[in-house]
This record gives sequence, structure tokens and C-alpha cells, in this order.
Amino acid sequence: MRTTVLAAALAATALLAFAAASPAAASPAASSPAASAAPPRLGACAAGQLCLWAKPDFRGARQVHELSGLDIDSCIALPAGTTAQALANRLGRPVTAYQSQECAETGEFETYPGGGTWVPQAPYQIRAFKVWER
Repeated sequence: MRTTVLAAALAATALLAFAAASPAAASPAASSPAASAAPPRLGACAAGQLCLWAKPDFRGARQVHELSGLDIDSCIALPAGTTAQALANRLGRPVTAYQSQECAETGEFETYPGGGTWVPQAPYQIRAFKVWER
């Protein structure tokens, strides 16, 4: 199983550090329209949930999944015709997001650690996921 725990952790850390920077520390160039674009806000996702958004930057329709309604180690396909492009894993368990609706490893897939991983732009359309036992 291929995982990108380090990459996800680094991306989340960079996003949080950038979001925490104060506007007073910004350079004069930050007043230009291109430089004033704010980083995406973290999507609303409560502890114990896996949240998936239809569009990047935690926008669009949101799907929320909790452990009480999931089968651990089972492939869970998103509803037919829907995909996700952003996710937040707050389940406390690793989650693998798949490009394939059958969780096939012939397509793209990434594993994200639980407890607080926000991914504003998945590298592919997410069509299924699997929650792992720790």
C-alpha cells in the first residue's frame, strides 16, 4: 500500500502556517490583486468525521462520514456520478482515497493519516475510499 503521510503532513503544516501569518507581516507587494488571494480556508469537519467536498478548496457539496456508519477495511464508493476533489480526515484512522470506484490499485490512490489531515486539492477525482484499522 502506497502512502504519502509525510507529504500530507507537510502540506497541512504549510497551509496552517500560511493561514496563521498576520497581514501586518505581509510585504507591500501583497496589496496587488494577485498577491491578495487568500489561501483556502479549512473546511468545516468535526472530530470523528471524514468530509469530502465536490470542488477544490473545500467548496461545493460536502459529504460527511462517521465511523459508526462505515465498515472498516471495506471499499466505500461515492454515490454514482459524484466525485470529490478535497477532503478532511478527522476519523483518527488512516483513510485511503481512490480514483477507482472499486478501490482498485491500478488507478491513483493516496493514504491520509487520521486525526486532522486537510487536503484542499486532491491529485485526482476521488470516487471511493477505505478506512483502515490502525
